[in-house]
Amino acid sequence: MGEHTVKSISDGQLRAKYIKRLLEDIQILDELIQNKSFEDDVVRIGAEQEFCLINKNWKPADNSLEVLNEINDSHFTTELAKYNLEINLDPLLFEKDCFSVLETTLSSFLEKAKKASKKHDSKVLLTGILPTISRKELQLDYMTPIPRYFLLNEVVKAIRGTDFSFHMMGVDELTFIHDSVLFEACNTSFQMHLQVSSDDFVSAYNWSQAISGPVLGICANSPLLLGRELWFETRIALFMQSVDTRISSYALKDQEPRVSFGDEWATGTVTDIFKKNISKYKVLLTKELEENIYDKMKRNISEIPKLEALSLHNGTIYPWNRPCYGVGGGKPHLRIENRYIPSGPTVIDEVANFAFWAGLMKGRPTKYNDMEGKMDFRDAKSNFIRAARTGKESVMRWEGDYSSVRQLIAKEFLPLAYEGLRKMNVDKSDIEKYLGIIEQRTCGKSSAQWIIKNFRELKKNLKSDDALMALTKSMYKHQQKGKPVHEWKTSKPITDIHESAKFAGHIMSTHLFTVNVDDPAEFAFKIMEWNDIHHLPVEDLKGDLVGILGEGFLSKVKNGLLDISKYNVGEIMEKDFQTVDIHQSIKEVVDILKNHHLTCLPVVEKNQMVGIITENDLKSMQYGGIN
Repeated sequence: MGEHTVKSISDGQLRAKYIKRLLEDIQILDELIQNKSFEDDVVRIGAEQEFCLINKNWKPADNSLEVLNEINDSHFTTELAKYNLEINLDPLLFEKDCFSVLETTLSSFLEKAKKASKKHDSKVLLTGILPTISRKELQLDYMTPIPRYFLLNEVVKAIRGTDFSFHMMGVDELTFIHDSVLFEACNTSFQMHLQVSSDDFVSAYNWSQAISGPVLGICANSPLLLGRELWFETRIALFMQSVDTRISSYALKDQEPRVSFGDEWATGTVTDIFKKNISKYKVLLTKELEENIYDKMKRNISEIPKLEALSLHNGTIYPWNRPCYGVGGGKPHLRIENRYIPSGPTVIDEVANFAFWAGLMKGRPTKYNDMEGKMDFRDAKSNFIRAARTGKESVMRWEGDYSSVRQLIAKEFLPLAYEGLRKMNVDKSDIEKYLGIIEQRTCGKSSAQWIIKNFRELKKNLKSDDALMALTKSMYKHQQKGKPVHEWKTSKPITDIHESAKFAGHIMSTHLFTVNVDDPAEFAFKIMEWNDIHHLPVEDLKGDLVGILGEGFLSKVKNGLLDISKYNVGEIMEKDFQTVDIHQSIKEVVDILKNHHLTCLPVVEKNQMVGIITENDLKSMQYGGIN
């Protein structure tokens, strides 16, 4: 949603005026279709490259505006968070060496970003979700200080009426509540645009929906979030929940999320798709509009309508395949925006993804012109969710049978993509280069598989945060070499992380044993004895930390000085204890332990315990001298 001059829907008069204009835009769009006014005789491709800025310790930087100012190029623009930027590439004719040109152009823009970033002590990284993002970088302090982002946050929160809740289960599980839309900033995408003729739009759009599952499966690149191993393409679930305007209710009712795959095949014309979206999704934002465009067109038949109201509304809903209206080359055009492909892992991988998807789109067999007669929509939707969960190892339902993504791509989709690119007169060298990468990735390893394997290996010898930084450094170094991900080697531990980059959350132990304040003391003792631990946090029914059982408790029990059968935990726990915040520095942690003669420190976030730091944790990180 790149519009700068948006306003809140709280202005009722402006909102009503905007909605009237929205209806006019739909009427104009209908007339453009009826009059065959669209640029249907050429096909263009375009792309938007989102990327991350990271600091010297491989964590999110917070200097996007400074880097953007240094770049000083209108192709670059801001994103929601201070550690992301976006490149909007100029469209190219879909022919000849367009993909080689795309790769060269994108690489040159990224090189410009790298040089500007270096001047501000940061680096550029292409990744679906930056592994080292923590809760710290998801606070409002990291939102890009531009009014439209704060306005979007306020409007979405006002509609929800509550904070955002997130729950996701993969190999690990992640559950939390968050107070802003900034979690959306974790998602970094490579958005691909394909111009489509107006008379074929609905058939092409339905085909784009049908192929989404297998395409996503082979391109998955985002298996980690906050140190948890979740879906192969975690962005899918994360984006759906991070801007969810639906209201939880005791009533059982269907509500469409603003980030959606859809619920049925499209019918009619592109206008019918827009009409359905206007009907289903509330207006979030408005803006001051030009004079009545309909009257203006009647006065000047050559006037090309921008359909500003429709474009603004379309920019506040997020289908994974989004229909778009635009004006270029003196004529209006229609295009499909593919929004589900992650950024990275390299430019050549991204361009290969694009060539594969665009080839598939143009290689559509005529038997799929009517998808409703060939495939149940819920199969297409199910394929998409499966691919997000398990990547290229997913099993897809296609043509009434089940095949893995690998089998489906090798036997069905790659031949269609080759045919589609040949149909568009793409150079043979480009076809073989980029589809060859997809073929090798299908037989070898995907980016998501490489990330998972390397993170698991690194965690065998490193704390989770160290493993995430080592992984990020390895991704960066591989990107600089420019080789596609199926050729990447194993990550190695890193030793160049500065002490200032480490906080309490970096070294704490997160696998915790706790007891309730009303539990029998004997129960607490057994937990400590069975698990050979010397500190046991005590929580109340709300989950807040209210006490600690430590070595003094153990000593009294073992020496027969305390009859634990007579007490509950709340009666004997230590109620006066020190805690640290997850973002406090290691130096502060060491000072607190030393000055208060402590052997452990609970780490808390909003009164709830998220970890514990003991002497052993510090020694393992080579932070001695606390006695």
